[in-house]
Amino acid sequence: MPLLDMKSLLVKAQQEKYGVGAFSIANMEMIMGAVKAAEELNSPIILQIAEVRLNYSPLNLIGPMMIAAAKSSKVPIAVHLDHGISMGKIEEALELGFTSVMIDGSAHPLEKNIELTKAVMEKAKKYNVTVEAEIGKVGGSEDGKEDHGMIYTDVREALKFYTDTNIDALAVAIGNAHGEYKGDPELNFEILDKINKEVDIPLVLHGGSGISEKDFRKCIELGIHKINVATSTFNSVEAMVRKMYSENNNGKIDYFKLHAAEIEGAYENVKMHIEIFNSKNKA
Repeated sequence: MPLLDMKSLLVKAQQEKYGVGAFSIANMEMIMGAVKAAEELNSPIILQIAEVRLNYSPLNLIGPMMIAAAKSSKVPIAVHLDHGISMGKIEEALELGFTSVMIDGSAHPLEKNIELTKAVMEKAKKYNVTVEAEIGKVGGSEDGKEDHGMIYTDVREALKFYTDTNIDALAVAIGNAHGEYKGDPELNFEILDKINKEVDIPLVLHGGSGISEKDFRKCIELGIHKINVATSTFNSVEAMVRKMYSENNNGKIDYFKLHAAEIEGAYENVKMHIEIFNSKNKA
């Protein structure tokens, strides 16, 4: 299957009422595990990495690997720069061949967020690349180092933002948070329903790790069609590696067994979420 733009994946999901998993990766093994799960379940997915993670996985190295994996996959895959902050990194992703970028201007006042988003959309247009933005403020932080609080998306501001920018996909804050939830997530479905009725584009849920299957499916019913999953995949990989060492009495492990365990950890978590999001056999 060809490497696809994210908008094509999300519009189809919107029409057919399912969610597309956007799985954050950090290395080759996680890419391999995610693609393995997608191919096995015949599901579209999005491979993504956030700008704050690029200190660990440089974009000039991890980006081409993500793109190559998507191009050789048997299922449609979009490659996305998540939570783009600097114009330089967004431009680098565009040059590399990413098919989607996010400009996260949610820390700014509405008008500044609109201005930043328009600037990125102008650049992305030359590459025929999908652009995602965020309005409101999702709790926690993408790298897990702080909790900057959460501000619910205002329905009127969401409509103005959509009208002024004609954005392709919009991330909303409805009680969701990045990283580990301290308790059970309490999502505000009333706000989500109102936004969905006003804004006729696929909506995005950040902070997918830890949300219940029931709540995921309710979100999809109410307009969420891109669902970000990061922490639970990282945790699954770590747990699989830890289990392998434990079963070996914490002795020396052949490197390639470690390699296989990382792939399996990513595979298991991506596979589970594909089933929950109802994207199986939607490729």
